[in-house]
Amino acid sequence: MRKRQQVSQEALKSHAADVALAAKFDELLAAARQAELEFRRAEVSSATPLTERRRLAVDLDAALTEVMRSAFAAQRAAIGPRGYDDRIYRRKAMARPDVHALTAEAERLLTLRESHRLNGIPPAPLRPAV
Repeated sequence: MRKRQQVSQEALKSHAADVALAAKFDELLAAARQAELEFRRAEVSSATPLTERRRLAVDLDAALTEVMRSAFAAQRAAIGPRGYDDRIYRRKAMARPDVHALTAEAERLLTLRESHRLNGIPPAPLRPAV
């Protein structure tokens, strides 16, 4: 029988970084929810200037990006360090229910971010060119 392929040091480092980022998921999700709440409040209020709404929209975009990256890191962390080197192992692990749930959450956040980028960020105010 062949000996199982050993996990590379680079894969172990990447896995450790993903585990650390995945550990921040809950706090990043709470920050994204808070940013969305502030943006929605500014959107409803007609007294909020366009520059402030744009700043809040960009802040929401940044928060959604961070939480999405954390979700994808949680997916890679759940697969394990061997998944970085072995594409067949990674493909099989993607079919596990726990990894599948993490993938669905990460893709939901990705869709939310892209939808916000397409429809939610107000245009920058025009300034006279002189």
